[in-house]
Amino acid sequence: MTAVSDAVLVAAKRAARETALARRVGADPSLGAALAEHVLRDMPLSPGAVVAGFWPIGDEIDIRPLLFALAARGHPIVLPETPRRGQKLIFRRWTPGAALIPGRFGTSHPDGPALAPDLLFIPLLAFDRAGCRLGYGAGYYDRSLAALPGARRIGCAYASQEMDKVPAGPYDALLDAVATERGFIHCERAG
Repeated sequence: MTAVSDAVLVAAKRAARETALARRVGADPSLGAALAEHVLRDMPLSPGAVVAGFWPIGDEIDIRPLLFALAARGHPIVLPETPRRGQKLIFRRWTPGAALIPGRFGTSHPDGPALAPDLLFIPLLAFDRAGCRLGYGAGYYDRSLAALPGARRIGCAYASQEMDKVPAGPYDALLDAVATERGFIHCERAG
């Protein structure tokens, strides 16, 4: 990419983030219970698959009902620890009731051992049906997903966070699917 196209992409992402954040204001995080129902019904998981989730911050959809249900089914659950900028996430084992440590950017993570996930439920600001995801802009998930090429990638969002086309560059990792309170969307994996 040239400096001009880089600047255009950065500006497009900035504008998309503003739009996405505005769409999410006032959303009901408890709709995560409906998201959990759709995932548990429509997405079979291999027995014992290590599942990465996230502890919601701000207006993010609350996927904790899904994490508790998967843990009850015997899946090892990991939550991301956010290291310093430029690094990959560290996925640490979590069990229901375990204490969480405050992390960077308002995140929380356990102090359990690090495990590589087989499947990741990923927070986002916006998504499209081609599998493009708009995150918060620090690149943590993009770096982490590049190091986990065989892992399934499921975005978690409110249905209102869908955009026709999310601005994306060559280093932006694609999603396999998106789970919302309205259902499960299999992405077309463009690019």
